[in-house]
Amino acid sequence: MYILYLHGLHSKLSDEKREVLEQYGQVLAPDIDYSDKHLQPDLILKQFPNTEFNVVMGSSMGALNAYAISEIIGRPALLFNPPLIKYRETEFSYKFTRGLSTKQILLGGSDDVVNAAETLNFLGQNLQKSVLNIKVLPQLGHQIPIDIFTDQVKKFFKDICA
Repeated sequence: MYILYLHGLHSKLSDEKREVLEQYGQVLAPDIDYSDKHLQPDLILKQFPNTEFNVVMGSSMGALNAYAISEIIGRPALLFNPPLIKYRETEFSYKFTRGLSTKQILLGGSDDVVNAAETLNFLGQNLQKSVLNIKVLPQLGHQIPIDIFTDQVKKFFKDICA
């Protein structure tokens, strides 16, 4: 199984979280510079022209891109605090077959970077696109502690492999 993991702005996938993900498959986590352009799914996918990803995951800005990639390639996604309000379908071209895909989304109710209410509003306007499993943790901020990350990854794989 190939897992595409996309880090957030000014961040990287930690060794601790990579270890959790490697229990489920081969992890590809490219270094991405979001400073000039936040939404860049085409550029990310071009880095892996011969790889068929089974799942897409991301945190924050990486979750925004993971959402878009999930829509493009029709694969399930696990998204941590995605700033979906920045998403515009017309900002990239489709080079793959689109398909409905399951998305598990974790939002922090105390996130001071990504507004959970705005994300929920965006999702409410786009309900026809995907099967959504949304969880809001009221005390969770923008950073995802390893125990919550581990639990969400476990639940994600349990749900998509059921």
